[in-house]
Amino acid sequence: MKTTQRYLALDVLRGMTVALMILVNNPGSWAHIYAPLEHAKWNGCTPTDLVFPFFLFVVGVSMFFSFSKYGNTLNKESLLKIGKRTLLIFAIGLFLNSFPQWATDYSKLRIMGVLQRIALAYGIGAVIVLASPRKYLPYIGFAILLFYWGLMYILGGSDPFSLQGNATIPFDSAVLGVTHLYKGFGIPFDPEGLLSTIPAVVTVILGYLVGALVKEAEKTSVPKKLLLVGIVAVASGLLWGFFFPINKAIWSSSYVLYTAGWACSVLALLIWVIDLKGYSRWTSFFVVFGMNPLFIFALSGLWAKTLGRLVQISGTDGSSLSGSGWLYSKVFEPLAGDINGSLLYAIAHVVFFWMIGYVLYKRKIFIKV
Repeated sequence: MKTTQRYLALDVLRGMTVALMILVNNPGSWAHIYAPLEHAKWNGCTPTDLVFPFFLFVVGVSMFFSFSKYGNTLNKESLLKIGKRTLLIFAIGLFLNSFPQWATDYSKLRIMGVLQRIALAYGIGAVIVLASPRKYLPYIGFAILLFYWGLMYILGGSDPFSLQGNATIPFDSAVLGVTHLYKGFGIPFDPEGLLSTIPAVVTVILGYLVGALVKEAEKTSVPKKLLLVGIVAVASGLLWGFFFPINKAIWSSSYVLYTAGWACSVLALLIWVIDLKGYSRWTSFFVVFGMNPLFIFALSGLWAKTLGRLVQISGTDGSSLSGSGWLYSKVFEPLAGDINGSLLYAIAHVVFFWMIGYVLYKRKIFIKV
């Protein structure tokens, strides 16, 4: 007998990713961070590097359920929904990049970002999965990953998978403009750029396929099937990584398989623990995040920008600290030291936004973004 139940584990996994996104994006000091909470310098994958692809994976899983009312087909209604949501999420990301708008040099405004990638990966991925027969989606996804690998190898420099030599730089520079790229790597290079969004679409497609498995397979068999898929994907990613290194910054094809495999495995564990064994009392904290995920994440970004750029606190010696700098140096660092204070600052942010989410949840306010 097949089930049409929507698993609580899906909401928990979504909530976990949002909580972790807030945690890793808001340390008290970027100079004092525990290694697992940092991104890999280039090649490799830390626990933090799993967070973003986990979110896109859950977007894909949820997509299978949400588009069921359209028969999981591309029609006027589903296309309109995709278009509106893609534009809205992209616009919110652009708004956050430019905030505060009155103090922004638009000639240097970064166009892409996390929300912008979510928007494009969702929009393109949704059109592909709804327009294509499901049996062809694994082949389409694999073809996209092979195509991206070929592009990076052929169009890249002498070291095509390096920071300086990868093909996303000339491509994104030509389309977006050098001044509109991220500068955090020391050179104009955008880890959420346009070219590297191509493989991110496959992360969504893989999530969609897992959503179909979760919804249509016999309930008791779901964790085993997901775990098997997860192990195969992780192993495939590791093997491909010898030729196309696992790398979040360029969202390498091996990284797509590796992270999707881990997402599958974690989802398998959560479904087994929560939905099959019934151990669900601990889940309410994450469910709160999972009910308004993009709204809470966007709000956390707006808050961080406000504290970091708009709030300035003058000291008795005439010096000035941003609101975030003041909170860290005057409250959290004295309380717990440099690195633990930085972590405590991030945890405090998670709790703060959970409280906001809890109020919305209790009042049954679900803001669709």
